[in-house]
Amino acid sequence: MQLIIMRHGEAGWHTLDQERELTEAGREGVGAVAHRIAESPWRPSLIWSSPYVRARQTAGIMSEILNCRIDEKDFITPDDDPGACLDALLEVRESRLLIVSHMPFVGSLSTLLVDGHRRGIPFMTAQAVCLDMPVVGPGCADLKAQFLP
Repeated sequence: MQLIIMRHGEAGWHTLDQERELTEAGREGVGAVAHRIAESPWRPSLIWSSPYVRARQTAGIMSEILNCRIDEKDFITPDDDPGACLDALLEVRESRLLIVSHMPFVGSLSTLLVDGHRRGIPFMTAQAVCLDMPVVGPGCADLKAQFLP
């Protein structure tokens, strides 16, 4: 499986956490990353998105540029357990998946898949990392590329 883990684009702070929307700079950063991914061998066939507004907006931009569908998942919000996502990844039939979520979740999921622990690495907004996982499991992924806005 080829997996891209992406943090949502820059969002404003004017409302409740779940309802925060992307800023103009956030939309531009996400678009830039989407175009780079579209020109790479990492183009996904499916996007999983957090239900929070800023993640849905990020996934929408990615979907439009990459021409792939979005499935909203309620287990990839900021403080969710990356282990639940790992369990869901075991059931995935797609070979190329993009997950759009939040900190600290994206950092915890990335380190779980690469290093086998959940301490987490920081992600900038709209940053995406590309993982190659011959087998889905803790510590089974290799970091192959990253895209920055």
